[in-house]
Amino acid sequence: MTINKRREFLKKTTSAALGVTIIPRYVIGKGFTPPSDRFNIGVIGLGAQSSGLIERMSKISGARVIAGCDIHKKRLTRFSKLIDNEYVKHKIKGRALIYEDFYKLIENPNIDGVVVSTPDHWHAIPSINALKAGKHVYCEKPMSHTIQEGRAMENTAKIYNRILQTGSMQRSRADFRKACELVRNGYIGKIERIWVEVGNPSAPCNLPFQETPDYLNWDRWLGPAPLRSYHDIIVERDWFPNWRWYREFGGGILSDWGAHMFDIVQWALGMDHSGPIKYEAPMEPTASRGLKMYYDNGIEVEHRNFGRGFAVRFFGSKGTLDISRDFFETNPKEILNIKLKSTDKKLYVSNNHENDWITSAKNGSKPICDAEVGHRTATICHIANLAYEYRRPLNWDPVKEEFIDDFEANLRRGKRYRKPYELKL
Repeated sequence: MTINKRREFLKKTTSAALGVTIIPRYVIGKGFTPPSDRFNIGVIGLGAQSSGLIERMSKISGARVIAGCDIHKKRLTRFSKLIDNEYVKHKIKGRALIYEDFYKLIENPNIDGVVVSTPDHWHAIPSINALKAGKHVYCEKPMSHTIQEGRAMENTAKIYNRILQTGSMQRSRADFRKACELVRNGYIGKIERIWVEVGNPSAPCNLPFQETPDYLNWDRWLGPAPLRSYHDIIVERDWFPNWRWYREFGGGILSDWGAHMFDIVQWALGMDHSGPIKYEAPMEPTASRGLKMYYDNGIEVEHRNFGRGFAVRFFGSKGTLDISRDFFETNPKEILNIKLKSTDKKLYVSNNHENDWITSAKNGSKPICDAEVGHRTATICHIANLAYEYRRPLNWDPVKEEFIDDFEANLRRGKRYRKPYELKL
């Protein structure tokens, strides 16, 4: 059921019960967004990442953040004040809804879209439940915590005909899009190899014990992750807490930024429905760079610090192309100014990642970074981390989505969930 159809049903049944008269839009006047057309958003996970998302989504015409959920009471208070101020500023009546149980937020029939901005280990469960409840989902990157989670999320979005946008927002930047178009159309020649710098792989969490503060439901924060004691480094010491470093909760900075930079490699090579077939990590047990990945066409991608921060360098037979959030350069320089021909391959144009999700949800169109795209990029991150952990070559079948002749690695396509926080499909 589309947003408008579901809203129309609710509107009719509620109006009949209360004797409410629906005023036509032309009577109210231009510039008014009727409730039936508004896209209402609930946010699950109110940490640092949610702040930017809420700010940007609040500026989108026809969209409104109406609810938030977290198990951290201070963050709930901060969210409530933030939204209340937004309502006052825009002369909106009412107050934001707050929840400590995301299932309650998902059950709210007035919410059309759910933003999942939790730590990675909590991405799949609320996303899948929201999709099943008929909500559209914007899930932060990397989309999943395991390969099997990602495929389950994609399957659920398809079965329930819902839009899942992954938060790999570099695809909605014009410079990254043009870089990928230059590569895709052969303007730097045949691609020979690619360097990607994205930070360290994940590590096991071995932090010492700390007392849990009284404003945090620590058991709920852990959720499906293994039981361990609280530590402020994981949750709140810095604006962006370091749960990302640890494999129990994230995938290291390799995964955190790989969901951006490996994603650009996938886009540039036209590999959104596939991925590398072989991963070779360096044998040195402490090496955090040097992983090489190979596509079936022979292109080599190396995880390498080449002195330019988190970035991608494409080597072609006619030149090179460097791209990051801070620069876009080619050698020869003239390549940068090339204008695409009418016969060239053009890529999806999105200038606002969050609005692209909302527009796709309303229109039923495919977003720029849908569940399949997010799953394939996250899969690269997951396998890269396994390769660094195992220090042996891993051969991957991207069609069957399984490792070839590696029982141990195949077991790690998923994970064990701590009861009662299990993934139910």
